[in-house]
Amino acid sequence: FLGGPPPTTPVFIGVAGSVAVGKSTVSRLLQALLARWPEHPQVARVTTDGFLYPKAELERRGLMSRKGFPESYDRRALTRFVAEVKAGRAEVSAPVYSHLSYDIVPGERLTVRRPDILIVEGLNVLQPAAPGQVGLADYFDFSVYVDARPADVESWYLERFRQLRATAFQNPASHFHRHAAMPEDEAMEYARTTWRTINEPNLRENIAPTRGRATLVLQKAADHSVRRLRLRKI
Repeated sequence: FLGGPPPTTPVFIGVAGSVAVGKSTVSRLLQALLARWPEHPQVARVTTDGFLYPKAELERRGLMSRKGFPESYDRRALTRFVAEVKAGRAEVSAPVYSHLSYDIVPGERLTVRRPDILIVEGLNVLQPAAPGQVGLADYFDFSVYVDARPADVESWYLERFRQLRATAFQNPASHFHRHAAMPEDEAMEYARTTWRTINEPNLRENIAPTRGRATLVLQKAADHSVRRLRLRKI
């Protein structure tokens, strides 16, 4: 610290937005484009899904119907992870989440090794910390909020659910396997109820209020095209 060369400090980029709004697509595109810079930087991407409490813990806490809400994450572990990456540790690992099993994968870890850029993607990554504390968003050098009309996001969510019924849900190991065999109208009613009782309230109460904290807001149209960019001067 006093005499040696300073460790490389990675650039942190946060990507926030609703379920089904396209965060993962934006994050993957950013990762691919940034990695093509002349310096060929190492660009790592981590989703906050890996820091959800395991299913058994969510059930113990009565939070299964609040999955994706801020209280369903191990926020202390998430903040510790980004702090260690920012500090330049040689290797930092994160838990891995499976959308197939709808749970944390026991014993599996994602390891980050001193990236030049780290993209952190998640629903609530722009939420401010409690007074007197340092939160995840405090580590970001740049942040993106992927925005769209709630009605459009609901439509995308339902369409994605319909497509998953014909693909991933067919796998007997899928948490949602039973929905693949349901009559379509019954399965889609379940999806609409999930949106209106979980995802929409989370968007309204927790996610959308953080939009103004983003450096860049990508406003999407109903066809997924980006119709407007709002860049905040710092």
